[in-house]
Amino acid sequence: MENKCPDTVIHQVFHVLLLVLGIVLIPAFIVFFNHGENIVLKTLGIILLIFACFLMWLQIYAFKKQREDLITTGIYSLVRHPQYLAGMLLGLSFIMITQHWLVLTLGIPFMAIFYIAGWDEDKFCVKKFGKEYEDYIKKVPRFNLILGIVKKYIK
Repeated sequence: MENKCPDTVIHQVFHVLLLVLGIVLIPAFIVFFNHGENIVLKTLGIILLIFACFLMWLQIYAFKKQREDLITTGIYSLVRHPQYLAGMLLGLSFIMITQHWLVLTLGIPFMAIFYIAGWDEDKFCVKKFGKEYEDYIKKVPRFNLILGIVKKYIK
């Protein structure tokens, strides 16, 4: 079976750090959920959390629905790495909801890891898919969902 994930040091470190940060960040989020006092920030964070979960679901749905190697339809027609965008939004939502220094300290590297992994995966996909992926890069932004919607629907 062909490797579907970059086999690089960066990506391996990504998985380890994500596991470690997730093990600490999620309980910190739960413990400090009621800590945030700014209701507007907390409400926006909850909306962002729901959106991040929906984005993750769309990504999983796209993989189950389509059996091609390179998926360029569905959510992948708007953003190249919805799973990493969802991870970054998840970290940001945790920070906004809790408004606690510990969650902020853990959330920033959590988001950075997803960002770096997206760059690393682009390099991997260019090697794996070649010109087809290079053309895809020109059409679809890496993380900017709003730009992806504009590019696809507003010409």
